[in-house]
This record gives sequence, C-alpha cells and structure tokens, in this order.
Amino acid sequence: MLWSRLKGRAKDRPIFRRPFAYESMIFDFYCPAAKLAVEIDGATHWDEEKRGKDEARDHWLGTRGIAVLRIGAGAVYQNLSQVADGVILRAIARIERGR
Repeated sequence: MLWSRLKGRAKDRPIFRRPFAYESMIFDFYCPAAKLAVEIDGATHWDEEKRGKDEARDHWLGTRGIAVLRIGAGAVYQNLSQVADGVILRAIARIERGR
C-alpha cells in the first residue's frame, strides 16, 4: 500500500527504491538521495529482543549516515496518506539539509 504512494517520480519528489539491499540487510524502502531507510514493522518487531536488535542495527546504520524511519504496519493501514506524506517530507528535509 505504501509503495503505491512512494513509487511516483515527479520533479520535486525524492525517488524511493523497494526493496533495497545494503550490506547484508534489506530495507523495505530506501531513498538514496536522503540516505533514508524506511522499515514497516509488524508484530514480529514488538518483543524486547527484536527491538534491541533493531536499535543496534539502526545505530550502526546511523554511523554510516543512513537514518532509519520505523513505521508500525497498523499506522500504514489506518493512515496511509498521512504516513506517505510523512515519509516524503522526512526525505525532503534530509535532502535539503544535506542529510
């Protein structure tokens, strides 16, 4: 669902890729110009152990200049337009400030 909102190409919109491989990881969506990885997290990411692994992974990516935006799957289903707009605006903000 979210991909249908992110995949368009327009003059003033960042370009997203899906799925995107980086090192040994695969991001749900990635905007190369913003160095922004977007991860849609379902119930498998809710337990303490998985959240700890996600935090460590996100920190490691941050040391390489990649920001990770984690979005709950429920938010995508409930507020698709708002989530899509938020992802696009986050990418634009990172591009404008040079990441």
